[in-house]
Amino acid sequence: MSLVKLEDVRKVYQTGEVAVEALKGVDVEISKGTFVSFIGPSGSGKTTLLNLIGCLDKPTSGKILINDVEINQLDRKDAARFRGDNIGFIFQNFNLLPVLTVYENVEYPLIMVQNIPKNERKERVLALLEKVGMLDQKSKYPNQLSGGQMQRVAIARALVTNPKLVLADEPTANLDHATAYKVIEIMHNMKNELGTTFTFATHDPKIVGEAEIIHTIDDGLIIDSKTQNSREGN
Repeated sequence: MSLVKLEDVRKVYQTGEVAVEALKGVDVEISKGTFVSFIGPSGSGKTTLLNLIGCLDKPTSGKILINDVEINQLDRKDAARFRGDNIGFIFQNFNLLPVLTVYENVEYPLIMVQNIPKNERKERVLALLEKVGMLDQKSKYPNQLSGGQMQRVAIARALVTNPKLVLADEPTANLDHATAYKVIEIMHNMKNELGTTFTFATHDPKIVGEAEIIHTIDDGLIIDSKTQNSREGN
């Protein structure tokens, strides 16, 4: 069953008098509970695509549906509310708040986005920190953590709102080989346990090798899509 559906999505950026067509008519569906990678060279349009799916930007034309909601028709306030209720983000540079502890970073979306009561916040945060192996680090600050530890915290933060979809833009780019595989393992486990859909924009062959569906983007178009055996089937 489709969670995300894009129909003839185009995105044009205007730079002075120059129009740059980042996406040139993308049609794609993402099924619920899948591990999907969008791959392609720099400038191919994959980050633009993630930003559109994540309600961070609007297409110039075309239609984007998430859980049957046409998100490109939402105004800024409704888009922010929809994003907070349905989508989690994992970034290449982690984007943790340096003045907050590990616990507070993971808790932050529950306060600022969903206004969850304190007892429920505590239960959710501690449960996720345990799942990603960071419970014993909950009182530390980001500058006291390794890159792999920060990305584990970022995963917990992305999942704490119980999103249907997690979007990850080059989430392993700043991690060493062994740590990247550990992070991918955690995300796979979360997908299997929670049924979360993970969608990546990446160059990383480690993520590509673990993906169930791979979409190749070049020059604003999806030029190839293929299905691989999922980890459970290997």
